[in-house]
Amino acid sequence: MARPCTLFTGQWADLPLEVLAKKASEWGYDGLELGCWGDHFDVNKAASSDRYCRDKRDTLEKYGLKCWSISNHLSGQAVCDLIDDRHRAILPPKVWGNGKPEQVRRRAAKEMMVTAEAAKAFGVKVVNGFTGSSIWHLIYSFPPVDPSAIDAGFEDFADRWNPILDVFKANRVRFALEVHPTEIAFDIASAARALKALKNRWEFGFNYDPSHLVYQNVDYVGFLKEFEKRIYHVHMKDAYLSVTPTRAGVFGGHTNFGDLDRAWDFRSLGRGSVDFGEIIRTLNDIGYAGPLSVEWEDSGMDREHGAEEACMFVNRVDFPASGRAFDDSFAE
Repeated sequence: MARPCTLFTGQWADLPLEVLAKKASEWGYDGLELGCWGDHFDVNKAASSDRYCRDKRDTLEKYGLKCWSISNHLSGQAVCDLIDDRHRAILPPKVWGNGKPEQVRRRAAKEMMVTAEAAKAFGVKVVNGFTGSSIWHLIYSFPPVDPSAIDAGFEDFADRWNPILDVFKANRVRFALEVHPTEIAFDIASAARALKALKNRWEFGFNYDPSHLVYQNVDYVGFLKEFEKRIYHVHMKDAYLSVTPTRAGVFGGHTNFGDLDRAWDFRSLGRGSVDFGEIIRTLNDIGYAGPLSVEWEDSGMDREHGAEEACMFVNRVDFPASGRAFDDSFAE
């Protein structure tokens, strides 16, 4: 049986949920991965109101859609970040509040705890999102970085996220970090260190997204093999990495997405550098049976065309594992 193909609503928060649900159904999606902003999913209302959860489910069911996960990237980002005025634009007003950094971090942590309760109330087992990082600014070690500063960053991450994950545990919900630059884990090495900092507790795993690994030259298929028991959700997202030198390198040169000088950029599925055939084979090998969720981003393509194209791509590239060897017919 094919894995369900869902659409992450985070890039569509400008549309009312019912409008997007109708479009997604027409494009061929099986469900939506609801972002916790716009009018798509309010965690505080969901955690406190059965009626609110029923209404959201009714909207999805009206268009033949299901939901396997919710995502709260924006509040999660603020849990560990060094807060500045950029966060005001992404956070709910009640989380931003007076903008005082430590108070923002604490309110963001509370919002993530409520998100776990909302997920349980809504009947999903996975919350995807970000963690933020107090040490991302130390990514390039000059002036030289004392290793103890990196140790302190992972300790800060554990101190802030363990209480949140206690609430996830109490609600039997798992948190899936989208491994991503600006997070505590952005490649295989840092993901392993994040797990170690949390003493490998099972409430914490990963929302696998190859697009953020390919442009860093990280072994994105190897990531699946190394963390096979921690792949709690999968984003289908592509990125193009130039094979020839460019004016703006991997760090982006302070250019905007879509700039032709960039060495890499996000692309609609099948139009970038990610080998999704190998990803599907490896997902089969590790036994992942959850949704394949399209996170659609491509500055050079109409998004509705791209979303429909992406759904067709996922359904075409996905395939079930084999229960037999191809040459079993020769066996006696």
